[in-house]
Amino acid sequence: MKVISGTLKGRTIKGFTIKGTRPTMDRVKESIFATIQNHIKDSLVLDLFAGSGNYGIEAISNYAKFVYFNDINKEACSVIKNNLQEFKIEDKGLILNLDYLKCLERLKKDNLKFDLIFLDPPYKLHILNNILKFINDNDLLNINGLVIVEFQDEELDNYNNLNLIKDKKYGDKKVYIYRKDSI
Repeated sequence: MKVISGTLKGRTIKGFTIKGTRPTMDRVKESIFATIQNHIKDSLVLDLFAGSGNYGIEAISNYAKFVYFNDINKEACSVIKNNLQEFKIEDKGLILNLDYLKCLERLKKDNLKFDLIFLDPPYKLHILNNILKFINDNDLLNINGLVIVEFQDEELDNYNNLNLIKDKKYGDKKVYIYRKDSI
């Protein structure tokens, strides 16, 4: 896995072989970041199922202000920490080692609102509807903020003021991008 754009372009992100993770293909990541490019600069980002930190590091490379990385896997959190240190961007991120729901509850309690949220959970869990509903109901996304969802065999609902602005298929994977519009 490599950083595909921005200040860290070409650098290798370690963690391709973390047990229990499924790295996003470079062509998928490239397409996503081409779509969201104008939303990244100075953004507050949540990478909820961070794995190696691939999405969050790419966002930092493209001038995101700060990224909250979360993963329940301790090995993944260690890999993210090493990647941030290796790239000398430790001050641009905070690593949380929590269950996704506990993470969302903590962020809500801390009154955080994000500009970009990346959701790439294990496909077999089928939890995206609950997460998107939580994000919407608890106002975790700023107006015009984006939620980028990578998934496989899940039917996603409609979520009040989260509007689907892009959907793309990559083999058996799908990527949806939602934007929060004003109420």
